[in-house]
Amino acid sequence: MEESGELRAAVRTRDGWAVPHAIVTITDLAGAQVAREQAGESGDLAAPAPRPGTYTAIVTAAGFAPSASTLIVTASGRADLGTIVLARAGGVELPPPGPWTIDPAHSSVAAIAQHLGLSSIRGRFATFEGRVAIAEPVEKSQVVARIDASSIDTGTKLRDDHLRSPDFLNVDEHAVIEYRGHGLTARGTDRWTVHGELTLNGHTQPVDLDLTYLGSGADPWGGVRAAFRATAQLRRVDFGIRFNQILEAGIAAVGDSLKVELEIQAVQGETLPG
Repeated sequence: MEESGELRAAVRTRDGWAVPHAIVTITDLAGAQVAREQAGESGDLAAPAPRPGTYTAIVTAAGFAPSASTLIVTASGRADLGTIVLARAGGVELPPPGPWTIDPAHSSVAAIAQHLGLSSIRGRFATFEGRVAIAEPVEKSQVVARIDASSIDTGTKLRDDHLRSPDFLNVDEHAVIEYRGHGLTARGTDRWTVHGELTLNGHTQPVDLDLTYLGSGADPWGGVRAAFRATAQLRRVDFGIRFNQILEAGIAAVGDSLKVELEIQAVQGETLPG
């Protein structure tokens, strides 16, 4: 039997997964706040109940649409909200937990650098692979991506050969660019920050990705796909890339920062369709 005087609730997604650290705000009929409690990692709440009466309970969590319901606290102090189901903000549900494989044929990895302070040079990496592990809760999801550094392509062979040289990517010494993401933080409707480390040119630095989840659904090959868009800003010197050429006018030939743009499709499962 539940202990009297205790407020209980279980906050879940539509699929039945826990929503950790959801906030439960209790207001009286006049709209005044009388309590504010936080659910635990399991999505469950056990907290002191307000005085007997009728209240409104508002449940909120980052990345989810808020939910409001009536709470009746009995004379014995019993106050049970039961299971509160939160829908993803914007109506887009996250992909199911489990392994996902990045499909290079329907994805792109691009890098943009400023040239002469006037225009941008865009390059892409033609060869890469990766795995995504969607966790529950989703904040604990992980990603590992490996890029063949020598596959850089800016459309100009002379420039590409220079980028592969020790002045830049040094592909003979560091053939692979690797990113390891180890967690997410919700930043709004279907937008997340991926926390991780990038290893480039033999240097490893923390790099966060600004990630937008674009949705998921069935594909023509009988699988399920999820789509993401992500960006990051890098400083070349953080990865030991210090080469530059100063022109007579005092303008650097290559900018200090580099923007990374990712368009990713991932297929549910450990392997890509044959």
